[in-house]
Amino acid sequence: MLARRELSRAQVRQRLLRRHPADLVDDAIAQLTEERALDDGRVAEAIARTQTSVRGRGRQRVRLEIERAGIDKATARRVVDEIFTGLDDDALLEAALARRLRSVGSVTDEKQMARLYRRLVAEGFDADRVMASLKRHKRDQDK
Repeated sequence: MLARRELSRAQVRQRLLRRHPADLVDDAIAQLTEERALDDGRVAEAIARTQTSVRGRGRQRVRLEIERAGIDKATARRVVDEIFTGLDDDALLEAALARRLRSVGSVTDEKQMARLYRRLVAEGFDADRVMASLKRHKRDQDK
């Protein structure tokens, strides 16, 4: 189970509880954690790297995905802060917007702008930055 991909303690616990009694599961998780076979920090870093580099997600969405894996909020915040220290938030946003505009080329009307805004905020980008970027693209198109 651990060989395919990194799993958090909560994910392993959930999977083991399907087939084994809770006391055995807790003992196994404690032993795996002690041996560092399970490490929520390592899992959080793997999730953050995948979400940013492969999926191009923003800070809030990355944190949410880490928390969905059953990792505590403090670890999620710490890892997201570490990962995003080396990343340019604006470049990530521009790349995500470019992917969305690939088929249409530019922001053409308010309806499309609202749709792009909702999508980019859902991908975890800061609402103010998203709006500023969309306005910039629309203004550049109007010229």
